[in-house]
Amino acid sequence: MPIGVLLAFVAYAVFSMSDALIKVIGSGISVFEVAFFTAIFSIIPLMLRKDGERFRDIYKLHHPWLLHLRCATAITGSACVVYAFTHIPFADVYAIGFTTPVFVTILSVVFLKEHVTIQRWLLLVLCFLGVVLVIRPGVREVLPGHYIMMFGAFLGSITTIILRHVAPRERRVSIVGLQVLYSAIINGLLMIPTFVIPTWEQMLIFLSIGLLGGLGGLLVIAATKVTPANIVAPVQYSQLIWAILFGALFFGEYPDWVAIIGMVIVVIAGLLNVISDRRPIRWKPRIFFFRTGQ
Repeated sequence: MPIGVLLAFVAYAVFSMSDALIKVIGSGISVFEVAFFTAIFSIIPLMLRKDGERFRDIYKLHHPWLLHLRCATAITGSACVVYAFTHIPFADVYAIGFTTPVFVTILSVVFLKEHVTIQRWLLLVLCFLGVVLVIRPGVREVLPGHYIMMFGAFLGSITTIILRHVAPRERRVSIVGLQVLYSAIINGLLMIPTFVIPTWEQMLIFLSIGLLGGLGGLLVIAATKVTPANIVAPVQYSQLIWAILFGALFFGEYPDWVAIIGMVIVVIAGLLNVISDRRPIRWKPRIFFFRTGQ
């Protein structure tokens, strides 16, 4: 097994641990307060990485409006994810989240004029049908968290499309730093009306979420340095395995066989979609509030 694939497996396991801790926080604290603290703490591991860029260059932008729009979609989309993790089953969040490539493909055709083969369209439709099997509207109760997570996946696709366009010319410190800065400011303001002073235990959980998210980002960077990104990207689907495992062990969530079949379909369609895409995949640093796929 390539070392990069092994590092990616560890990275996405770490991300899943971070997500599980978000669920542990529960709905007693607003999503804005969760977002504020974890966004701040998630930058700590990334500050240890030296890439020659300076924070004072954060506002030297080539595409200012697009980067500001990307911050808005990323922050709003990730708040949707936090809400979903605290209100619906763990595995449902991931299954719906993996519809992001469907939205990315549609938007890339409309706005970037990219060509998509019939094979990839069929795989994306299959992925969406797998998600339908997981949720089963009309058979299972569809909660607000399911709709909010779907909206979050759509916003994540906008974030990804913008990143594809601006990444070649923008500095990493601008792409990552602006999002963390705006996240802290916006969520800091929005959390004021419902602010709850965190206990020491909750603050430790916030710190753990942030550190795990940042560590996962560093591991993905390391993985893509030694192994092609197109090989690393499919490993993200291993998160559904962790979702089922953590959901059963810690939250008493046991998906039935129909849901498991749906998840398998999502994984297979997603893997085949990534493998069939010969374009280079640019890694997107997944600090907290980065929830889009590769």
